[in-house]
Amino acid sequence: MERLQRIMLVNGFLVILFAMLAGLMLTFSLLGGLEIWPENIVPIEVYGTTDGWIRAHSGGAMNGLLVVAVALSLPKMTLSPILHRITAYGFVYVAWSFTIFYWFGNAAGNRALTFGDNPLGTSDIFGIIGFIPALPAVLVVLVLLGVGAKGLLSTK
Repeated sequence: MERLQRIMLVNGFLVILFAMLAGLMLTFSLLGGLEIWPENIVPIEVYGTTDGWIRAHSGGAMNGLLVVAVALSLPKMTLSPILHRITAYGFVYVAWSFTIFYWFGNAAGNRALTFGDNPLGTSDIFGIIGFIPALPAVLVVLVLLGVGAKGLLSTK
């Protein structure tokens, strides 16, 4: 159990690290660069939109915190050893899948919401890379949240 928790905590922190990097990208997107001295901004161009970086920053932080919360809750869940492992690795998969989705979706014409073109834009390789891991993750997270809730409500 402790090993699973450690794996989840490390991955949760790394996902949050990427969310903080997205916050830096958000700053560059808002300011057009980095202020090195008052009123002196070194231009730094970033891909994507400000809204996309907001989603990558806040969504990434929330996903990382979700993994940390589940890791700390794992010992309280009455689950079989295999369900503990599936829950732990499943949440790690979900968090990284959504991180990939946010970063690649911000570069994608269609925001990585579909394989093909959609009302938001045309499909491209960035959209496909962002969409492929996120599609199953949407279902996996729902199942895992149910498994976790059931495990927390169960008594031995």
